[in-house]
Amino acid sequence: MPQFAHSPLSSWPEAARARIRGVLTDIDDTLTTEGVITPDALDALHRLRAAGLPVFAITGRPAGWSEAFALTWPVNAIVAENGAVALWRSPTGQLQRGYLQDASTRLANFHRLQAVAAYIQNALPHARLAQDSAGRETDIAIDHSEHHHLSAADIQRVVQLMQSQGLNATVSSIHINGWIGGHDKLEGARWIVRQQLGRDLDAELDQWVYVGDSTNDTRMFGHLPHSVGVANVARFWNALSHRPRYVTAGERGAGFTEVVNAVLVTQAR
Repeated sequence: MPQFAHSPLSSWPEAARARIRGVLTDIDDTLTTEGVITPDALDALHRLRAAGLPVFAITGRPAGWSEAFALTWPVNAIVAENGAVALWRSPTGQLQRGYLQDASTRLANFHRLQAVAAYIQNALPHARLAQDSAGRETDIAIDHSEHHHLSAADIQRVVQLMQSQGLNATVSSIHINGWIGGHDKLEGARWIVRQQLGRDLDAELDQWVYVGDSTNDTRMFGHLPHSVGVANVARFWNALSHRPRYVTAGERGAGFTEVVNAVLVTQAR
């Protein structure tokens, strides 16, 4: 892991950890390792549920990709496509879905997004749509590290092309996402906490921790006073306009598990 100046998770004060009443987390390369959730990270989610702490996963992944995990992981909900779509399991076990935008807006935006995707691929022929694109409803994604590699210059070029066509754009650990609308991970987090818990996230920021790993987590890192990057955030450290307050020793799911351990040890006292 590259050397970089940061505050280790061990410096997170116990009194601050004891106030945590909910967890917000990225998925790819935060909960997952090499594309799958490891037993330690899954066990950490189960322990959070047993302790009564709500967990919301906020991801750039598509709604279609997120369905199975919303049904099987012990999370309250998954907010997909950088804040646009929420999925959760009903008390009877049925998949439920909610949207920030109405149906007519989503349809109009969908056609515009497909045109932008074609525009990007025409301008940058070696760019590839993410393999999970069939499950996307409100955004487009170009693969830069999951199955197809793009250089840093190409990644920036894709961002510029998206923005030139009026899209919001952000870079995750694997994809470059583009969408239409004012939502992002923070707006998605506010929405799902209000929708599922009837609570105002901004009124209780010191009771939540956010865990992430890349530049599309920047606004969350900057807004939540208790923010943690798993160790592989080092890859994006110099590109972060807002950095996590603390960084774990372990990468990916092992780092997420460290955060859960740090929180739950104080809840048991």
